[in-house]
Amino acid sequence: MTTDLTRIGEKARKEPKLAFTSLYHHVYDVDNLRVCYGDLDKGKAVGVDGVTKEQYGENLEDNLQGLSSRLRSMKYKPQPKRRVYVPKPGSIKGRPLGISCFEDKIVEESVKRVLEQIYETIFEDSSYGFRPRRNQHQCLGRLGETIQQKRVKYIAEADIKGFFNHVNHEWMLKFVQHRIGDPRIIRLISRMLKGGIMEDGLVRASEEGTPQGSILSPLLSNIYLHYVLDLWFRCVFEKQSQGEAYYFRFADDYLACFQYKRDALLFMNQMKSRLAKFNLEVAEDKTQCIEFGRFARDNARKLGKKPKEFTFLGFTHYCGKTMKGHFKVKRRTSRKKLNASINRFTDWARRSRGAQKTSEMIRSARTRVIGHLNYYAITDNSNKCSSFLHHATRSLFKWLNRRSQRKSYTWEGFRHALEMADWPTARIRKDLNPCRRAEAI
Repeated sequence: MTTDLTRIGEKARKEPKLAFTSLYHHVYDVDNLRVCYGDLDKGKAVGVDGVTKEQYGENLEDNLQGLSSRLRSMKYKPQPKRRVYVPKPGSIKGRPLGISCFEDKIVEESVKRVLEQIYETIFEDSSYGFRPRRNQHQCLGRLGETIQQKRVKYIAEADIKGFFNHVNHEWMLKFVQHRIGDPRIIRLISRMLKGGIMEDGLVRASEEGTPQGSILSPLLSNIYLHYVLDLWFRCVFEKQSQGEAYYFRFADDYLACFQYKRDALLFMNQMKSRLAKFNLEVAEDKTQCIEFGRFARDNARKLGKKPKEFTFLGFTHYCGKTMKGHFKVKRRTSRKKLNASINRFTDWARRSRGAQKTSEMIRSARTRVIGHLNYYAITDNSNKCSSFLHHATRSLFKWLNRRSQRKSYTWEGFRHALEMADWPTARIRKDLNPCRRAEAI
């Protein structure tokens, strides 16, 4: 099956305009479904039926044969997704997620494995989100390199308002049909999009949107924005720009870099019109056009102002200098993300003090801190990482000492315990200096 999927990718690469008319048999292939079952995480939240991976696996072969049969005969219908909310900075209710039933997750993974082979051959290099062998650090590194080494003077930053909730299903299916000519695949995707959402015991029909939390949702979103924005920028807008123009997108967050202000303002105007055509709009509070680059600091100081900054992928980007006085793009953890990380760690420590043993709690805390540092410990951001590490350490000390008075730690004993647990330091883990690009050891 892996070999067959690889061949699909090779054919898609060789024939970029081909619409594949026979793909559905890969989706219901039992061997493929079995691989998808094995790849799914057993610790993920369950859907409306409450079935876990272990429960589904108790009678795995019969379940997979039955699923394959229903898919083959087009009798398979996805169950509604369970609506849950996870904490989101600046939101009281939180970020809505749609949790699929375990069997639906298998089908979503199967469809994703097939479609990904085709679309990875046509996606633009400017797209970094939710793609194999691509991540935020690569996007940040390429962005910094572009600003420092190209003729960039202006940044147009944008964010789509409620993108995942406003994806138009009709447009989505039209976009998919550019490369997928198998009507059974189209019908299955349509059923997935319109499967409905269950919240507070009530099922609501899905007339638009692709729920976050779904395995297939990131790929479908990339397909949607590939046609709405990525191709439009490269094939239309970039050709009418008077100067250099560059574009970067991670999921629904994107920005563009320009040599001339005229192009930046034109992009902001035409981009909004382009989104409106597909029932989308920008979040005005997260959208701006600023002067940014090697001359921005001096120009701002001449006017008695500070050079402007922008936030992208959790980092505030600002105009800095190297030790030799040359312009350099510097980054620090955004204030909102840093406060959210500290609050999230503190809340976890408070809730865990009575549920875990001391040694287990310290190990869990270490894992959480390392997870934060693995993302945020990049070039020029050691101060903010040290700040997070300081607050996390003090919070852990505080809540460990709330467990009982007899087992309270002194700072000396606490530091010894952290040393024994190999408590992390705020060293740089990702070197994003374009002149010294390598992963720090």
